[in-house]
Amino acid sequence: MSEPFNIYCDESCHLENDHQKAMVLGAVWCPLDKTQEIAVRLREIKQKHGLPPHFEVKWTKVSPAGKALYLDLVDYFFDDDDLHFRALIVPDKSLLRHAAFPGQDHDGWYYKMYFDMLKVIFRPDARYRIYLDYIKYRLLR
Repeated sequence: MSEPFNIYCDESCHLENDHQKAMVLGAVWCPLDKTQEIAVRLREIKQKHGLPPHFEVKWTKVSPAGKALYLDLVDYFFDDDDLHFRALIVPDKSLLRHAAFPGQDHDGWYYKMYFDMLKVIFRPDARYRIYLDYIKYRLLR
């Protein structure tokens, strides 16, 4: 087996009736042995911009006042060869046809799409720790 990887997943506008047209599933991954180094660097960037180290960075919080923070984060992401990103974008959820697939509902489709997004990341010789969004994960229990 080769090195293990951490995969951090999140979604945007994934609910079937949230009145949002598009949906995005995303994953950021890195080698397990680089997670501490990356976490330290992200905390340093937040502190540089006067934010607490555990401040949750969200794209919905982008404003002209915070532009420099987000530019630093994007620069760091593209400068670090250990960080990777993949996303699956559904441009219009209203076009989904769950009834055309026996036994499929929106939640089942959601997990199929997560797998579809993730399967191209996986290498047979590697190990993965996958972290799903906590709220959605609770629904699996």
